[in-house]
Amino acid sequence: MRRLVYYVGVTLDGRIAGPGGEYDFFPGGDEQQAAAYSAWTNTLFPETVPTAYRAAVGLADTPNRRFDTVVMGLGTYRPALDAGITNPYAHLRQYVVSSTLKPDTDPSVTVVPGEPLALVRELKGEEGGLDVWLCGGGKLAGALLPEIDELVIKNYPVVAGAGIPAFDGAFDPTVFDVAERTAFPNGVTLTRLTRG
Repeated sequence: MRRLVYYVGVTLDGRIAGPGGEYDFFPGGDEQQAAAYSAWTNTLFPETVPTAYRAAVGLADTPNRRFDTVVMGLGTYRPALDAGITNPYAHLRQYVVSSTLKPDTDPSVTVVPGEPLALVRELKGEEGGLDVWLCGGGKLAGALLPEIDELVIKNYPVVAGAGIPAFDGAFDPTVFDVAERTAFPNGVTLTRLTRG
């Protein structure tokens, strides 16, 4: 069965972005540290690099390794849309959960105005294929928590103080087990967790 994987960067206080959706404050270390970290994550998860940047980082013809589908909320989709990019992950099937986005924004992007749990259960039930990447945001992750099978958390050494939480939903303690953890010289820790 396909799995839903929430692969996301977070601050020490659990924020995936600032109050206005900012994400440029996440520290990457010096040039050498940032390059080594990016090369490592791009090798493991090449499909998480937006299509517009894949050639620049040597991933233009790299096949998808882990995911063939991405699910995101409007807040996660909005930066690409504001930049005039309506198809940010052309190498993946794309679903945007939003009650306000026009369904004809891009023919390669499926807008889901309703229940995200039903969508994810349908995607997970498909035969074959790779896993489903939950790209963000916090409200969507909170709604989809019952269906999240794995977390891949990139924890950055910065406190945001305010912003969008990694999970924004009802109180629902859910245990995940640490499967592996890797620390990088730039201070980032990548932890993979599976549902307990």
